Amino acid sequence: MKIIRILNISFKDAFKSVFRNFSLSMASVSCTAITLILVSLALLVTYNVNSITKDIEDVLTIVAFIDNKATDADVESLKNEIDVLSNVETNVYNSKDSIKEELSKDEDLKQILETLDENPVQSTFVINVKDVRKIDETAKKIKEIDKVVSVKYGESLVNKLVSTFDVIRNACIVAVGALILVTAFLIGNTIKITIFSRRNEIGIMRLVGTSNMVIKLPFLIEGAVLGVIGSIIPILLTIYGYSFLYDFVGGKLFTDLIVLVKPSVLIYKVSCVIIIVGVVVGMFGSLRAVRKYLKV
Repeated sequence: MKIIRILNISFKDAFKSVFRNFSLSMASVSCTAITLILVSLALLVTYNVNSITKDIEDVLTIVAFIDNKATDADVESLKNEIDVLSNVETNVYNSKDSIKEELSKDEDLKQILETLDENPVQSTFVINVKDVRKIDETAKKIKEIDKVVSVKYGESLVNKLVSTFDVIRNACIVAVGALILVTAFLIGNTIKITIFSRRNEIGIMRLVGTSNMVIKLPFLIEGAVLGVIGSIIPILLTIYGYSFLYDFVGGKLFTDLIVLVKPSVLIYKVSCVIIIVGVVVGMFGSLRAVRKYLKV
């Protein structure tokens, strides 16, 4: 009962303090909201970049063309050498006969192939990688293997996409980090003013033997309340804004290769993270002020 009573009083004091210093509280809330909007954008970008990268990894392959003079033993040895590479996920062998048979399903190609005395195509290994960012390195290693004539993959497209995604993600992280520090500073100033305005009351509480935690608790709750209030607009923008964007672009961005994550689950995951970050940032700012300006 004592704990419940202390919590009840602490929550009442926290809400009173928010309205007592309304202008400064709104400045803290506004900065928190801006920060959390950017946090939301960074999370949405990160989730989508990871999903797009995974999609690219699933469809992107390295095609290694094998020397026509390679024997069955050479092919087996080649497969083993490729399989042991750390970034290789799957490795499928296609003989030149099976490739010719597949090409012959097209009537025009079939007629051309029938006029040739020898099979002009080369046997290949079709390789999927685990990490698309290391595809250049993996392709170079495969090309150096004996009996591999050439290696083909969409290197220019992959490098441009990955570089662009990394720049966007890193820019979001830097901006969010900077604004989190600013928000924590503003919330800390709000709590500092609250502490100053209640200095006489705090002095009396000390004299009558009130514990440090009971004195500090309202300020920590106030910081958390500011964080929660500041998260409301970002959560609404996340839920409705991302859903609208997804429907507007038809779930794809610029090309069929860039498929956005469906909003059904993503928006609620991001919303949960936003409110947690809001509370943590608010309490961090409060804790900073309490430690510095409330010597108990």
